Amino acid sequence: MQFSAELSVGNTPLVALDRMFPPEVVPVFAKLEMLNVGGSVKDRTAHYMVSQALATGRITSESHLVESSSGNLAIALAIIAKRVGIPFTAVVDPNLAPANSRLIEAFGGHIDLVTDKDEGGGYLHTRIRRVDELVRTIPGAVWLNQYANPDNWRAHYNGIGEEIVREMPVEPTHVVAAVSTCGTLMGLARRLRERWPNIEVVAVDLEGSVIFGGAGGNRQIPGIGASRVPEQLALPEVDAVIYATDWESTLACRRLAESQGILAGGSSGSVMAAITKLIPNLRKGSCIVTLLPDRGERYLDTVYDPAWPAEERRQTRPFAASFRRLGERPALAWQSRRPTAAASSWMPEAHVLSANSQSEGAAL
Repeated sequence: MQFSAELSVGNTPLVALDRMFPPEVVPVFAKLEMLNVGGSVKDRTAHYMVSQALATGRITSESHLVESSSGNLAIALAIIAKRVGIPFTAVVDPNLAPANSRLIEAFGGHIDLVTDKDEGGGYLHTRIRRVDELVRTIPGAVWLNQYANPDNWRAHYNGIGEEIVREMPVEPTHVVAAVSTCGTLMGLARRLRERWPNIEVVAVDLEGSVIFGGAGGNRQIPGIGASRVPEQLALPEVDAVIYATDWESTLACRRLAESQGILAGGSSGSVMAAITKLIPNLRKGSCIVTLLPDRGERYLDTVYDPAWPAEERRQTRPFAASFRRLGERPALAWQSRRPTAAASSWMPEAHVLSANSQSEGAAL
C-alpha cells in the first residue's frame, strides 16, 4: 500500500516575536505550526505515525483508523485517511471547536462524540474507553494511540526539533512548549539537548490538568492539558512547568494577534501567557524558542469572542503561583552531536516552588 507525504507538512517558518516580546529584554522565536497543511503541529504527528504504520504493515487497505483527539490530530488523520483511501473515526468531546468538527467531516471523517466526564473532571478517560469499544467492534480497526506511541515523539525529534537546530540564529537557553500527549515536548527536548545540552525544557500546562500532579478540574482551552498522565511523558527530562488559566490564554491569543498579526489557537495563547510570566524572572542573555501549535480561525466563536469565557472563569495567577520546578536535571540520554559550553541561564532559586505549592495556590 502506497502513501505519499508530499503534502505541505514541516519546514514551517521560524519567526521572531519581536513586537510582543522586545528582543532587547529576551528574544523569543516561534515556529508557525498553523502553516502545516491541516493547520497544526499535529500534522507532523499524524503523517509520521501513519507512514510508520504503513511501512510495517500495521495499516492496510482494509484498515479503519480510530483515534481519540481534542481536534487537531483528528483533522490531520482525516486528511491522511482520505488520501490513503481508508475510513477514519474521531472520538471527540464537547470541547471540540465547532469549526474543527466540520473540518473533520469535510475531509470524510466520522465524528463519535462522548459527553460523560471522566473521574478526573475531563473527557480523556471517557474518550479512550470509547476507542477501546470501537476497536473491539469495528472490523479492521487500528488505533495508533497518540498517547503512548513512540512515533509521536519521534515525529518531533526528526521534524520540528531538527528544524529548530538548523534554523535558530542564536543559541536558545529555554524551549517552552504546551503539553497534552507530551510527544511534541519530548521530541523537542531530546533533539535540542543533543545540540544544546544546557537548554532548559519548560512545559506549559493548563490549570485543571493533572499531567504534572495538579488538581484535576474543568478546562475549556482544547489541545492542552489532560485528565491523565500520558505515557509519553518522561518527567526527569522536563525542568519546569508553568500553568496558564483559560482567561490568561485567551488574553494572550488576542495580544498576539494585535501585536504580531498572528491569529493562533488557544494553546498558543497558553504558551504566550507562560512566556510573559517567565521573562521577568530570566537572567540577561536568555533566549526562548517555542512553537505556535495551531491556527486561530477555528476559535473565533470561543477564544476570539469578547464574551468568552464566562465571567467566573476570568482568573489570572502570578508567576509564583504558576511556576513549579520539577526536580533534578537528568543525565543526557542522547549523546550530543555538537556539544556547547554555554552556561545555564535558569531563574534564581528564590522562584522555585515545592511540589505541593502550586496545587495549594501558594505564592512566594
